Amino acid sequence: MADFRAGYIAIVGRPNVGKSTLMNQLIGQKISITSRKAQTTRHRILGIHTQPDAQFVFVDTPGFQLKHMNELNRGMNRSVSGALNEVDVVFLVMEALRFGADDAAVLKMLPAGTPAILVLNKTDQVKDKSALLPFIQKMAAAFPFRAVVPVSAKQGSQLSDLLTAARPLLPEAAPQFGEDDVTDRNTRFLAAEFIREKIFRLSGEELPYATSVIVEKFEEEGNLSRIHAAIIVDKPGHKAIIIGKGGEKLKQIGTEARQDLEKMLGGKVYLELWVKVKSGWADDKSMLKQLGYD
Repeated sequence: MADFRAGYIAIVGRPNVGKSTLMNQLIGQKISITSRKAQTTRHRILGIHTQPDAQFVFVDTPGFQLKHMNELNRGMNRSVSGALNEVDVVFLVMEALRFGADDAAVLKMLPAGTPAILVLNKTDQVKDKSALLPFIQKMAAAFPFRAVVPVSAKQGSQLSDLLTAARPLLPEAAPQFGEDDVTDRNTRFLAAEFIREKIFRLSGEELPYATSVIVEKFEEEGNLSRIHAAIIVDKPGHKAIIIGKGGEKLKQIGTEARQDLEKMLGGKVYLELWVKVKSGWADDKSMLKQLGYD
């Protein structure tokens, strides 16, 4: 195929800058979970967007962690570092007009030989748009970015400009995935992620970081999917919070996750959830492996 380009693009940045929202918008489908809490994304997830002349394979990475350094977070940081060394292009995502110590830490990780584009996200929240240009000039002076592209991932604005800037940086190569593929992850993995997203969205500030989800059974019967999943928590008190008074919280998590899963799978879903206490799971390497963390 003449002048077809295909390659991998790492989406990196500090926690909670909108990396997963950006990837979902770029591929036109929800595969990476989102919430307003940091550390929502814990796995490397591929999102695939194919055009007639290019295939963009986005690598959504966890936010680089500077605190709470348990084995889970160390593994997440290794995931970010690994992605940076294995891709053709890097999207460094920052909030427009904000450059803090945590952003600077990620900027220092960018490999010198890999072309990088600075993605200034959340421009819809910038009231004084005239402040953008001086900020862009400041960032362009700090690192040799190939381009600086202001976007609003939430609103889906300027994303075509971002793809236009990225395409020439990809190598000339044949597509590595089918044109209808949107991710490398299977539905079992996505089911666990969708459940975990609801825990992040529906529980208090600290609780989500002490929880994970494992799908123990996934069966398909025609148009019906039967999913049995365990929510793993660190302490008995966390279990009580997840279940809620009269089981209401667990029911709400299940209902909202089921609705998302039915939308993704295009059929009915029977979802059964229960809660298990596994103390110290976030520092237990064998448990993390069982939960699918690298």
